[in-house]
Amino acid sequence: MVGIVLLAMVAAFLALRLYMVLGKRSGHEQALPPKPAEERLAPVQQLRAVPEAVAETPAPADSVIDPGATSGVRAILSADSSFDVARFLDGAKSAYRMILEAFWKGDSDELGWLVGPEVAHAFHDAIEARKAEGHTLDNRLVSIESARIEAARLEGRTAFVTVHFVADIAAVTRDAEGNVIAGTLTDAVATNDSWTFSRNLKESDPNWLLVETDEAA
Repeated sequence: MVGIVLLAMVAAFLALRLYMVLGKRSGHEQALPPKPAEERLAPVQQLRAVPEAVAETPAPADSVIDPGATSGVRAILSADSSFDVARFLDGAKSAYRMILEAFWKGDSDELGWLVGPEVAHAFHDAIEARKAEGHTLDNRLVSIESARIEAARLEGRTAFVTVHFVADIAAVTRDAEGNVIAGTLTDAVATNDSWTFSRNLKESDPNWLLVETDEAA
C-alpha cells in the first residue's frame, strides 16, 4: 500500500515538472503583436531623398521619372516627406480619367474641384462652344498605357509636377440629332498629353489640381 502511495507521489511530481517545462510558453514562443494600423496601411515609398553620392546614378530606362525631373522630385520630397511617387501617379491617372470624362459630358461642376481656375475657364469656354453648335462628345478612354513624371519643380511651398500620359481614346462627335459627324468608336487613337498638377504643400488638402494641359509630341 505504501509503495502505491509513493508511486503516486512520484508520478504527481513528474507531472508537475513536465507542466512547468512544457505547459508554460516562453517569451519567444508568443506570437508577435500586430503592427499598428499606420504601418500596415502606409504605402511603400518609391523614391526617397538619397545621399548626393547616389544622385548621379542613371535612372533605369523604364523609370516612372524622367532623369530631368529627378532633382525637382527630390526638392518636393524634402519639403513634403509624405509625397509618394507611386501613389501620386495612381492619383494622376484617376484624375486624367475623371477630368476627361467630365469634359466630354460637359460637367463643369465636376471639373470645378479637379482643375485650377485657368484650366476650368478654358474647359468651360470649350463646353459652351460645343453646346452652341449642338454637338455632343461620345468619347471613351480605352486605356492608359503609361504615365511618367517628365518635369517637377518647387516654387516656394507650391509643388508642380508634369505627367506625360500615353492613352488610347475612341472619339466620336455627334450633332443635335445624334448623327455621327466625326470619329468612330471602333478604332482607338493613341494620345499623348502632358498635364501639370499643382499643390500648395502648406495646405492640409492632399489633392492636386490640374493647372496646365499640353499635347505632348
